Amino acid sequence: MERTESMPAQTLPAGMAAEESGSVLLPGHDVPLGRYTTVRRLLPQRTRRMVGAWCFVDHFGPDDVAERPGMEVPPHPHTGLQTVTWLLDGEILHRDSLGNVQPIRPGQLNVMTSGHGIAHSERSPQPHPPLMHGVQLWVALPDPARAGAADFAHHADLPRWRDGQLDVTLLVGEIGGERSPAVVHTPLVGAQLELGGPEPVDLPLRPDFEYGLLAMSGSAAVDGVTVEPGALLYLGTGRGRLTLSGGPGSRLLLLGGAPFEEPLVMWWNFVGRSHDEVAAAREDWMAGRRFGVVADDAAPPLPAPALPTTRLKARDRTGGLRG
Repeated sequence: MERTESMPAQTLPAGMAAEESGSVLLPGHDVPLGRYTTVRRLLPQRTRRMVGAWCFVDHFGPDDVAERPGMEVPPHPHTGLQTVTWLLDGEILHRDSLGNVQPIRPGQLNVMTSGHGIAHSERSPQPHPPLMHGVQLWVALPDPARAGAADFAHHADLPRWRDGQLDVTLLVGEIGGERSPAVVHTPLVGAQLELGGPEPVDLPLRPDFEYGLLAMSGSAAVDGVTVEPGALLYLGTGRGRLTLSGGPGSRLLLLGGAPFEEPLVMWWNFVGRSHDEVAAAREDWMAGRRFGVVADDAAPPLPAPALPTTRLKARDRTGGLRG
């Protein structure tokens, strides 16, 4: 049922649903990324593994890296997914086993499609800007794309527009009649929303999509729930529009897509469908097969951790075991 009444903004305890709205505020937790960077991991979580095909959300910064190396993630593998990198501050140099060497700066988008296998590294160049702030996201690939060829694309020009006091930058997919040049393999959307004032703003949504909202800086109120950096507000399905409010300069990330029904096994840097598939990817990486060598990066590749002693189980998008 469509909500028409207004409610005072409130911040709910992590994981508690807002009454009548179907929204759930999901907490993040800190995870070290390489030697010098700590990220807030917002997906996957025990009760919510995915939003559409978005299966992994890391938010990092804003961090002062003026006197530090910044991001230092040596060569590592991926299979069965796309990585989507978006910066608000700083610079990262991407290198991969296809031979790509590409810096990414604020307002630009990197999309790497692993297909059956790719390796890459991510490092702050030297010298680098004093602040680092951004997100890295994974998109689960469906059949047959997950068994296909690897690819990489850099997009310096993305659709941007203003609607009243809302500035929209479209990263992937389509919204409001605009389409991103980034190639995706399931119905998907990712957009930065920047608020220009305290008045409520509206954005059209697809009722068949499920959505999540992340505050990267500032905060926003949706359905009487305030979302601030460090949490992800899961918005569910069935919405024809999103009404939100917040302070001027609040920058939000809207993620959405058709519910992804294929159960997944996610372990380390791999997205698969079974324990055996993930184990084979690990064995190939450790044996120097399948993933190639990262261009222009002499650092030793990251070794894969040991597999757990029990078999990995496929889970659906809500965290339920399958098979």
